[in-house]
Amino acid sequence: MRLIVGLAIVATGLIGTAEAQSPDKFVIGVMGDQSGVVSDVGGKGSVLAARMAVADFGGQVLGRRIEILVADHQNKPDVASPIARRWFDTEGVEAIFDLPHTGVVLALQNIAREKQKSLLVSGAASVEITGKSCSPYTTHWTDDTYALANATAKAVTKGEGETWYFLTADYSFGHDLERDASNTIRALGGKVLGSSRHPLSTQDFSAYLLQAQSTKAKIVGLASAGADTVNAIKQAKEYQLDARGQRLAALHAFITDVNSIGLPTAQGLIITSGFYWDATDGTRAWARRFMAEHGRMPTREQAGVYVSVLHYLKAVQAAGKADAAAINSAMRKMPVDRFGSTASVRADGRVVYDIGVYQVKTPAESAAPWDYYRRIASVSGAEAFRPIGDGGCATAQQASQ
Repeated sequence: MRLIVGLAIVATGLIGTAEAQSPDKFVIGVMGDQSGVVSDVGGKGSVLAARMAVADFGGQVLGRRIEILVADHQNKPDVASPIARRWFDTEGVEAIFDLPHTGVVLALQNIAREKQKSLLVSGAASVEITGKSCSPYTTHWTDDTYALANATAKAVTKGEGETWYFLTADYSFGHDLERDASNTIRALGGKVLGSSRHPLSTQDFSAYLLQAQSTKAKIVGLASAGADTVNAIKQAKEYQLDARGQRLAALHAFITDVNSIGLPTAQGLIITSGFYWDATDGTRAWARRFMAEHGRMPTREQAGVYVSVLHYLKAVQAAGKADAAAINSAMRKMPVDRFGSTASVRADGRVVYDIGVYQVKTPAESAAPWDYYRRIASVSGAEAFRPIGDGGCATAQQASQ
């Protein structure tokens, strides 16, 4: 079943190709995890964010009514690819948004390049999306592994975190987080005392936490995501790492993780994010609108969907036609409005903005529901994101010639 999301209604069911490609419609797609392990991070909230952006834009572009198709890619490239081909070939979709899961993004980049359609990524975090795997039709709207690791290490190592130990998920995502954080720590004069590699979906972190305790590292970095990060945080509290003078820094965590864990357990945790709902007047105003309909504050992925849809539609209007090359060129030239703050899109498709480093509040410090973070540092976009020349993006190299 596919969902077609209009401005005023949500209708379910199948529609014919002729209707989807009708000249009075401009069709975009939101593809993500609608029912699986990261659905609370994106899922229905990402669909809502896209619908809010369309409504805020005015509901139409180039004189055509904007409609949204929705699909669940189940975090599987072999599920996502045929959906994308059908959307592009027969259903008139001009751009796909959200896209958690790096494997899905890399598979769809080839299809989008072939079909000359746009991908706007807010879910997946691999730095290679705008690196060697970059595409002139792809833009990356939320924190990547390099920025998360680099910003956390810069902020914490400059403070009290001169010694680190990592609990690292044993696959490329975790390795990338540990590597990039370690490089920054060492460059700032800090020390990495070691790491423990754990399998994906680890339930028992006791051996890894005991090893971290034995090093007496001041910061235990969690180079993982999802359930692995949540389990490690819960068990670190049981092993009283905080009472022993060790602090946890989660390199990839969401406000929904903190909400599920609870402040008594998550308090003191260091989290880095390019979006926090309570950061500015602009983020607060939008987040409250979002929560009024969704019942939860937005994650950075959901915020990224809103910002990317709105910027894309502005670029379509500026380009004056539904041509992906012209639209992506316009997106890279126009300043990005991130809830009142300004960001930019580089030639490699990387959206650059300032990153916040936060400490999770104690229950006593929290004044209201979802009042979870206290900012302890800010890292400029220029410092946080990988320099464009270091990524190996052919598109960026061609643009500079």
